[in-house]
Amino acid sequence: MQFKHPEILYFLFLLVIPILVHLFQLRRFQKQYFTNVQFLKELKMQTRKSAVIKKWLLLATRLLLLTALIIAFAQPYFNANDTENSSNEMVILLDNSFSMQAKGSKGELLKRAVQDILENTPENQQFSLLTNTGAFWDTDSKSIQKELQNIQYTDVPFRPDFLLTKAATKKPNTGKDIILITDAIGLDNKTTSKLTTHSPIYTIIPEAENNSNISIDSVYIAQALDNFYEIKVNMQAYGTIKNEVPIALYNTDELAAKTVVSFDTPKQSVVFTLPKADFHGYVTVTDNSLTYDNTYYFSISQPEKSNVLSIGTDAKNKFLSRIYTDDDFNFTASELRTLDYNILEKQDAIVLNELTEIPQALTTTLKSFYDKGGNIILIPAPDGSIQNLNSVITNFGNAIYNTQTTTERQITQIAFNHPLYRTVFEKKTKNFQYPNVSKSYTISGNGLPILTYADGTPFVTSFTNTIGNAYLFAAPINTTNSNFQNSPLIVPTLYNMAQNNNKTGVNAITIGASKSLITDVLLTKDEVVTVKNKYTEFIPMQQVLSNKVKLSFGDYPEKAGNYSVFKGDNKVQNISFNYTRNESNLALQNKNILRDFTETKSVATVYDAIQSERTADELWKWFVIGGLLFLLIELFIQKFVK
Repeated sequence: MQFKHPEILYFLFLLVIPILVHLFQLRRFQKQYFTNVQFLKELKMQTRKSAVIKKWLLLATRLLLLTALIIAFAQPYFNANDTENSSNEMVILLDNSFSMQAKGSKGELLKRAVQDILENTPENQQFSLLTNTGAFWDTDSKSIQKELQNIQYTDVPFRPDFLLTKAATKKPNTGKDIILITDAIGLDNKTTSKLTTHSPIYTIIPEAENNSNISIDSVYIAQALDNFYEIKVNMQAYGTIKNEVPIALYNTDELAAKTVVSFDTPKQSVVFTLPKADFHGYVTVTDNSLTYDNTYYFSISQPEKSNVLSIGTDAKNKFLSRIYTDDDFNFTASELRTLDYNILEKQDAIVLNELTEIPQALTTTLKSFYDKGGNIILIPAPDGSIQNLNSVITNFGNAIYNTQTTTERQITQIAFNHPLYRTVFEKKTKNFQYPNVSKSYTISGNGLPILTYADGTPFVTSFTNTIGNAYLFAAPINTTNSNFQNSPLIVPTLYNMAQNNNKTGVNAITIGASKSLITDVLLTKDEVVTVKNKYTEFIPMQQVLSNKVKLSFGDYPEKAGNYSVFKGDNKVQNISFNYTRNESNLALQNKNILRDFTETKSVATVYDAIQSERTADELWKWFVIGGLLFLLIELFIQKFVK
């Protein structure tokens, strides 16, 4: 026990006064004579004995009364349990990711968490509040009330380790009390690595009442007819969806089609038919859970023919002309000796069709072509130089051709998830007529396999720089060496290799996916292109590539939607952006990752816990009560003890 005013304890010397009063009685007794007192002798002895007891009882109560009052004025107290963290600053880490849109017992999880902060934080309490995308430093609940009530959801994942590092950098030498408010969706050891027990950490983990959710994952062209596109919409259901769910297709803001879907299985697809024309809109589904993944924005430009150049002999180029028809391609075939280098940069795809030797000048041009977003298809010659081939492909990725083998090999595996085949197969096919090759090379490196031999080595592999693609065959595909030209795989493989995704197909970019876009626009030195819609605009990173511009978006735009690329006031191209679907599965809550910290139900509970642990236990009131009690005892003794 300690005292705030220990000097007052010197007044305990006053206890001598009641002792002196009781030891030296100043009152004088007068003798009273009676005619006959013999019968009073026994009574006189009892009265004198009672008076002595009463005197000592009164002395004890008065000493205790005076002692209690003196100690009360000295204000005794016991030290708080947690004195080391009494000067800590309060830091609130608030998760405002999309999964916090889920509804709990009192509404949306994020909105309820904000209300908890505003209602239960003392008005004079200073704190810093950090969200996934913003920060409020050294503020109070009243000052940021409006900002918190208008806080927006974000696709930026909740990273408490990053936010805590940010707070520590702001005040490096100050202790912290941390309140962590999150639904724990997507948390792992990496995201909580900086959350140590050196600082008091209180977790508030709101939970959704309904874990069911529907997400639109992708939209692509399933089939291109003469005048129409068949658009396939892929959806994923999490949890149990009992009722039919409406899904609608909008071109700009006009309803183009509507239907319903039943989720008998978690993955479902819906097909819509659209005219072969510009489309700039979205598809949307209605559910009673998260809303951020219910809409998928996409754009389709009126199809343009892709320019394809095949360099090889006329005999070997002949089969390509049957694939790259005039309906979809501007196909040109040229022998190496008559090649016009000036037309190379105007192509969308270049096929190196079994060239015995690839000259250095062509290699240099191909590297520039690839860096500017072109597609390169390399089919090796049966009698080519390995050294020459390797000097070419090192410009596209980490791969090398090894010594040719004459053992017959079968092509038995298809990478169904490769972008080349993602929209080709309705389902994975295991039994098909396996193509084979007589002579082939072995390709080693870190390319992405597309078609694979039975021994696991790639027959076709690919590299990408996010805007251009390089496709490497491991063997010649002429009819003498292989029956691949007669395989059903030949058309979708070479057809999709030559496609320019900026001219055909669905244009939909995931925000933050580091995907680039090549757009056909010619800029002068000081000109830039902008990306905008009716709500916002921004200038992306851009690199001029001859008569094209490479656009890189990073984490922009902040909101998903339909946008357009503008050069000044002239619209160049439509483009759409969507949020990543990382938080669609509400069953991925990982509460156990936070089990080492103190879990609470509300902000009020946190402040009560801190108050009780860091506030000294004041004892003066108990001594006042004790003094009053001794006073009552003294009065009782005076009245009832004779």
